[in-house]
Amino acid sequence: MNDLLIQNGRVIDPANGRDEVADVAIARGKIARVGKGGGAAKETIDARGRIVCPGLIDLHVHCREPGHEEEETIASAAAAAVAGGFTTIVAMPNTHPPIDDETAVQYVLQRAARANLARVLPAGCITKAREGKELAEMGLMTEAGAVAFTDDGDGVASTSVMQRALQYTKMLGVCLMQHCQDGDLMTGVMNSGAVAVRLGLGGIAGSGEQIMLRRDLELVERTGARYHVMHVSTAGSVELIRQAKSAGLPVTAEAAPHHLLLTDAACMGYDPNYKMNPPLRTAADVEALRRGVADGTIDCLATDHAPHSKEEKELEFGLAPFGILSLECAPGLYAKALIETGACDWPRLIAAMSTNPARALRGADTTLGTLAVGAEADVTILDPSAGWTVRVDRFVSRSRNCPYDGWKLPARAVATIVGGAIKYRL
Repeated sequence: MNDLLIQNGRVIDPANGRDEVADVAIARGKIARVGKGGGAAKETIDARGRIVCPGLIDLHVHCREPGHEEEETIASAAAAAVAGGFTTIVAMPNTHPPIDDETAVQYVLQRAARANLARVLPAGCITKAREGKELAEMGLMTEAGAVAFTDDGDGVASTSVMQRALQYTKMLGVCLMQHCQDGDLMTGVMNSGAVAVRLGLGGIAGSGEQIMLRRDLELVERTGARYHVMHVSTAGSVELIRQAKSAGLPVTAEAAPHHLLLTDAACMGYDPNYKMNPPLRTAADVEALRRGVADGTIDCLATDHAPHSKEEKELEFGLAPFGILSLECAPGLYAKALIETGACDWPRLIAAMSTNPARALRGADTTLGTLAVGAEADVTILDPSAGWTVRVDRFVSRSRNCPYDGWKLPARAVATIVGGAIKYRL
């Protein structure tokens, strides 16, 4: 007998080319059957009118633990994840202290196991203390369970350090994730342009992102290492990634909800909830990113969930920290940006939230991001016509720095299943 049977849903499984009304049977934490008539089960879920898909995966989440547990913890981030339909999140290493050795990696995994909600996979630092000077112990961290390496929050400025990092990740078979930003051009607090001039705020030029990306792509061509571009924000970057993929380079890329929905005009009210890095860009950049998702240039969607305390985000715009929340409402935000605008359909959107992130992390050798028989029973059930309103005061995250409060969104997660166990149900 199956442990759980999800009936009558629209099953979208991009990894296996499936898009049909079917049942999904789960037994002993694995996918047991997908098709008509799943057999008897201890528990059933009627998913009529809903989408049943591989568990959503977010490659870019700031859990803030260790060091800033008042903003978020691994447990609260995992709770926010399952509330948003995510069965797996990748924890960024820019904590205090940073995740730059095997002990720190083990700490993240232990805290995640104790929370027993979403899978929390640790990314390790590329360089010791994220200083960009000396490579961290990537081999030991990989053995301890690190799934990728990044100095997120900063780009690796040294070309020689970046080349060695790519060589090591190639040898270890893991992905390097880069925050593309030339630090010498990181002199402002919002997008460089007419809006920044009008507000009297220093600008961050899109060229800073593109300069580092262009350099890195040269190194990827030389080393053959897997390379992931984090939070792409400019039309120029989209075109560079498109060219790299056309040349056959092993490159993946992600876009965040805010860069698909908002422009720098949102900063007109000096609200720090619209301050993030990379900053909100122009309408032309937003359209380029949407086209990039539509044609597969940007193959992953990731929130860059970045909690901050109320006191920090109440500072004036120039002094407030970068970053916003969106884990708990991300599927609705993606649907608003991409489905409602006609940029893509649900199968492509599901692929960008599940199958493609799994492959970016693990290559083809993954049991995540698929509903294949025998795969991990990580399943998300989405209501594509939920028509709900975001209420930030109801978030399970410890922070509230979210600009989407009061937004009406077209879709949301209604159930999240991790390893065959229901971890969230609306």
